[in-house]
Amino acid sequence: MGLSSVFSTAITGLSAAETTIDVVGNNVANANTNGFKASEALFATQFLRTLSLGSAPTDNNGGTNPRQIGLGTKVASITPNFSQGTIQISAAANDIAIQGDGFFIVEASSGEHLYTRNGSFQLNSKNELVTSTGQRLLGFGVDENFQLQTTELKPLVIPLGSAAVAQATETAELSGTLVPDGDLATTAEIIESGVLGDSALTRPTNTTTANLSAVPGAGTTLGQSAGGGGLAAGEVYRYQVVFADGAIGSDTPTESLPSATLGPITVTGGNDQVALSNLPVDPTGRYTARRIYRTDATGTGAYHYVGEVLNNLAGQSFTDGANAAAWSAGQSLDTTTLTGNYNYYVTFADASGGPPNGVESRPSQIINPTTISGGRVQLENIPVDTSGNFTVRRIYRNLANNPNVFYYVGEIDNNLPSQTFTDNNSDATIALNPQVNLDGPAVNFNTLLTNVVQRNANDGYDSPFKEGVLEFKGSKAEREINPPKQFTITGTSTVLDLITFMEESLGIQRSTAANGIPEDISGLAPGGTLNNGRIRLVGNNGKGNAIEISTADFTLTPSTGTVSQPNLSFGSTQKAVGESATADFLVYDSLGIPLNVRLTAVLESRNATTTTYRWFADSADNDPTSGVQTAVGSGLVTFDGKGNLIPGGTATISIDRSHIASDKPLSFTLDFSNVSGLASKVSSLQVTRQDGQPPGKLTNYIIDESGRMRGVFDNGFERDLGQMRLARFANNTGLEARGQNMYAGGVNSGLPVQGNPGQEGIGQVVGGAVELSNTDIGKNLIDLILASTQYRGNARVITAAQQLLDELLNLRR
Repeated sequence: MGLSSVFSTAITGLSAAETTIDVVGNNVANANTNGFKASEALFATQFLRTLSLGSAPTDNNGGTNPRQIGLGTKVASITPNFSQGTIQISAAANDIAIQGDGFFIVEASSGEHLYTRNGSFQLNSKNELVTSTGQRLLGFGVDENFQLQTTELKPLVIPLGSAAVAQATETAELSGTLVPDGDLATTAEIIESGVLGDSALTRPTNTTTANLSAVPGAGTTLGQSAGGGGLAAGEVYRYQVVFADGAIGSDTPTESLPSATLGPITVTGGNDQVALSNLPVDPTGRYTARRIYRTDATGTGAYHYVGEVLNNLAGQSFTDGANAAAWSAGQSLDTTTLTGNYNYYVTFADASGGPPNGVESRPSQIINPTTISGGRVQLENIPVDTSGNFTVRRIYRNLANNPNVFYYVGEIDNNLPSQTFTDNNSDATIALNPQVNLDGPAVNFNTLLTNVVQRNANDGYDSPFKEGVLEFKGSKAEREINPPKQFTITGTSTVLDLITFMEESLGIQRSTAANGIPEDISGLAPGGTLNNGRIRLVGNNGKGNAIEISTADFTLTPSTGTVSQPNLSFGSTQKAVGESATADFLVYDSLGIPLNVRLTAVLESRNATTTTYRWFADSADNDPTSGVQTAVGSGLVTFDGKGNLIPGGTATISIDRSHIASDKPLSFTLDFSNVSGLASKVSSLQVTRQDGQPPGKLTNYIIDESGRMRGVFDNGFERDLGQMRLARFANNTGLEARGQNMYAGGVNSGLPVQGNPGQEGIGQVVGGAVELSNTDIGKNLIDLILASTQYRGNARVITAAQQLLDELLNLRR
């Protein structure tokens, strides 16, 4: 072939040098491209011209080698170098570097999966991690509960500032000391309200007036007559006349003071009667009868009833012919008088005979005071019950030396509206009688709240309850119910409903066979009841369970009218006794709503080997299906002789969430393992940790070396946001470069093997770092020099061949 082949051979050398320079130039150009992998051009000989195949050795010849002339070079391969690039720490949380084998899996706009080592990612408007050229980073995502979903690859999302997370409390850990030598909790706090009355029964109206009783005046004359009487000649008689408000023997009518003495008169001749003419008339018209009293036949001694005139007409006469037997049978004249300042009350009753017989109404308003000296008081216009519930009217009066206490004086029939009552009962007499019940009929469990009344300081009655909303914030162990509880009062709400409401609000836990909660040392069971018209609330034993209701603990917002604060006048009748410790803490439901819990432990029992405390849990945030129950748990903790907790049972609190869309109920366990039963000055109890969390916003995230993406929320909580997935290939150099630092699977790369970082032979990832280009500048500059030299050398070959051809052409000259 001669010199002609030199040209083509040199041209292949020039081409090879150009290829090397191209590859080196690309490497150097991407020296600052994160994740870039430098390439290397490899060459092979091209065709050969064989001059001789050579010969094998013989006995006479040692053999010859083939004689071949090469015809140039060619590019055998341009191979990327997938060696590890330098890991450089970055300030961006979105930067991720791969340490070891593997590629990030990204999604092209066409949906095709591509692969890259460039871990410089950023967030787009959808909070997705994307490359600088917009390809989405793929991995396993999470559901709304932040649970990994490992069924398919999805774009990884970091919802900074938007995603919220909450954790329901599952465990509350306690610490403290519950001393073994305090007072046993055997005594409960007992509180009682003031007396509450029932206004459903009619009360007398305030129409009664008190007046000084009229006294019969002078003018009556005595005379004699014969007419079948029982008197005898020579007998001497004196008479007195009184006013009365009814016939004797009918409904115990009362009388005025007597008139002046009439007589004496001596029976003479055949006369057997004495005539009293011109009987006195009551000028006030309040009395309706006049009674005649007479001495015995000597004109001395006591006066006895001998007859009456049942009218108050002027000019009336009375003829007395009563013999000694009839006179003796008549009632004696009562000359008792009153001296002092007196007030009166009137009540209705459904049985005669005075108190405590029958049911009695509330008293009327006090009847104006009357000052009297040596007289009697007459009550008129006494109200009549029209309800049909009562049959008599009772009269009460104070003592002259005690204006504040009223005693039973007497009673009159309810069926005589115009009947008056004259009081001539001495203080000494009535002081032995029952006192008036100023509070009236006591409430019972079925009394309507709208009928409840209280006696006020002005001798009147207030109605504390109306239809509307009643708010209550009583206290336990000096801690108010928070938030306050509400009770809707309707026309059918009863006293029992109110007692149940207060009992549940205060978290009083009743004794049952199941819970074993003890009664008070007096035998009173914890809970609410009635005691002689008073609401009685018995707390659970121990100082930590002491209940209290102050004057401002009720607020009533009526359906109509102004807001008021009913004061039921609760006061303590027994103080709680018993070593106690209390802890207040917050827990969280599944929505992250904070719930207040109060835990109280009281010293229930001890013996020679153990000490036992009973714990009570209350939560004003408890939301039962009905009612307002705040008690949410109770149990026992026992310590041995070394103060160590004796394991046994599970201490669980359960808070209802009936009207809230969270998981229900919220149940969590109390961990008493760090509570001691050793001696101390006082018992103490506190919650050191609970594992619930309120809602929080995603503020940051971290990526661990296994590719797990953990969100950090502003409430201090962490949650999974996703799992990064990587891919490796059997032959990385067989990948097809797509530009933009992307590779696609090639025919000689093998199929991608997906896995989590650190698994399946895949390298780990480093968050907050990037992998730099693995371009070796020094080596590439040397390769550039060599390629340049190669290029010049091949060019010189062409020049030399050209000169030889020129010389050959010059031979003809």
